[in-house]
Amino acid sequence: MKFIPLALALALLAATPVLAGPQDPSRFDPIRYSGQKAVYHFNFATPEQGMHALKYLRNHVKVLSEFGDGKPQHIAVVTQGNELHAFARENAAAFPEVYNELKELKEQGVDFRLCRNAARTRGYKPESFYDVFTVVPAAVAEITRLQNEGYGYIHPELSPPVTRDEMAKQRPELSM
Repeated sequence: MKFIPLALALALLAATPVLAGPQDPSRFDPIRYSGQKAVYHFNFATPEQGMHALKYLRNHVKVLSEFGDGKPQHIAVVTQGNELHAFARENAAAFPEVYNELKELKEQGVDFRLCRNAARTRGYKPESFYDVFTVVPAAVAEITRLQNEGYGYIHPELSPPVTRDEMAKQRPELSM
């Protein structure tokens, strides 16, 4: 009779998952992403920030091409900040690389929308921008419309990546 409670306790202990410790590595989950609908809201202080945010888009498109399940993906960008200056045709000399980046993303299915109100405030006409853009009356109304259609809202927060080596210089106590 003494052995039954002991056997039961051992069985319960064996069935309890072992918790990982701080030396155990993380694991990669190659999840398959189903058809996504996302709207990126660009409203940056500088054209350079807007150009940097295009990296987020490239990464999103790349991940979906590698880990997507083959269902259609819908990614839209609604832009209304000072990044508009980089997207104006008349400013091509100042931002020579941006058109090719936009065109490549457009060819991969990204839909670019640009706020007419923001363009007008900055001295542009609706036809001032590259052919990849559709000019809409107002960014906030367009974002709301897309959210009502089931798009998830993404506002990229820009912070430069810090490498492990750079972090070790800042924090010498890190083990390398």
